[in-house]
Amino acid sequence: MKEIFIERSNKLLRIAVKKNNKLKECFIEEENMEPSPGEIYKGVVKNIVPGIKCAFIDVGFKENCYMYMDRKFKNTNLKKGDEVLVQVVKEKVGKKGPKVTSAISIPGRFCVLNTLDNEMVFSQKINDEDVKSNIRNNIIKPEDVGVLIRTKASNVDINIINEEIRELYATYKSIKGKLAFSSKMGIVYKTGGVFGRIIRDKLDLETTKIYINSEEDYKEISDYLIKNTDNNTHLEFHDNERELFDYYGIEKDILKLRNHKVQLNCGGYIIIEKTEAMYVVDVNSGKNIGNASLKKTAFITNLQAAEEIAHQIRLRNLSGIILIDFIDMEDRENKDKVYEKLLKGFEDDKSKTVVYPFTELNLVQIARRRMGKSIYEYIEEECSSCHGKGMRLKLSYIELLIKNEIEKIANHKEIKNIYIEVNEIYKNDIKNDILEFIKSIDALDKCIYLNYISGEEFFSVEPLLFINQMENLKLYKVYG
Repeated sequence: MKEIFIERSNKLLRIAVKKNNKLKECFIEEENMEPSPGEIYKGVVKNIVPGIKCAFIDVGFKENCYMYMDRKFKNTNLKKGDEVLVQVVKEKVGKKGPKVTSAISIPGRFCVLNTLDNEMVFSQKINDEDVKSNIRNNIIKPEDVGVLIRTKASNVDINIINEEIRELYATYKSIKGKLAFSSKMGIVYKTGGVFGRIIRDKLDLETTKIYINSEEDYKEISDYLIKNTDNNTHLEFHDNERELFDYYGIEKDILKLRNHKVQLNCGGYIIIEKTEAMYVVDVNSGKNIGNASLKKTAFITNLQAAEEIAHQIRLRNLSGIILIDFIDMEDRENKDKVYEKLLKGFEDDKSKTVVYPFTELNLVQIARRRMGKSIYEYIEEECSSCHGKGMRLKLSYIELLIKNEIEKIANHKEIKNIYIEVNEIYKNDIKNDILEFIKSIDALDKCIYLNYISGEEFFSVEPLLFINQMENLKLYKVYG
């Protein structure tokens, strides 16, 4: 059974996907009003740098977007001052503005409309020639756009596909109209972000249960399910003071993703490290020493590692270049089995992923297209206490976890006095604006006692029930 958990809180949208009670994917999106992947904007060319074949586009935000110029994108004739329709490919990263493209695409459940050409192409996963032939002969496609037929289209009536194409084309014409008649720059089309992508891609005939804590999201999905009946989905509204992710234990699963070491069932383990240029995954046999044959030990460890590596890459949303250092194997047949196991882990991955064969040094390279930020970018930040040499849990994330703990306490009794211990690496950040910290943990109606501690624990929260407790801790009272 597949379960989807959708939580909105503190301008943050978080979506977790579980299958058979195991966390498979986790998506996080900040509501920060900055351009997000998939969104389409009307912009103006502010500058062109021929040396790097790049145009910089003003779409109404403080940073200009950048767009590579290439014949295949039909954008080499752009000039400074031109108005242009662009789609966000990659969100802002650090000081680098969002990456955009002039190759506009509008996704649906069964097909994707694109403006770069007027061809019809099929998903690589559609292999049935009869299905392809039926679609080719009966599809009604506008002449000025291209259409990609998605995998799901192979299981539906051609009339449903044609109806979706009509809807997508009407959307495209509306977008073009905004480019021609709107006098100001800005967004002209939203795809729904990660929320829209989950609805399009994850709801199918497989039994699915969706837990939602937002009434608006609940209504939107309800309306969608009424219109699209080709699914087996049950909705449940989460009406509880505790946050949805905390209530169902997903918060703990997310925190585990900070661990660079992941154990395998055979006793081996993998280590996931991030360098400046790539992610590196090292496979180790660890305690997997039960086999007399080193050859068998290496194979079993590598086989389990291949499955777990694919799972961790998708769960942590790692992208770019990923290098895997497997345990040395000489047997070509064993290498092929490990390689096939790795490939299988990305079969239904919506992010374009290329897995290259083993090198002579038993290394495997993976190139995975970026779709949103990695999980680390949402829950970690540079540690100011160690001058950027290490990472710590984001203070905003710590505040969310503390808020959850206070809500748990409040559910049992009406307790006004709360004692909090926080790792001292956050001391300066909190003391600089203690009122903002109190607001973030939703404790304006509480009396807060705050102590900074050393050690590996990031925080703890306890209720103060007795007068002598409050008297002993009065030096730590910061609010209330």
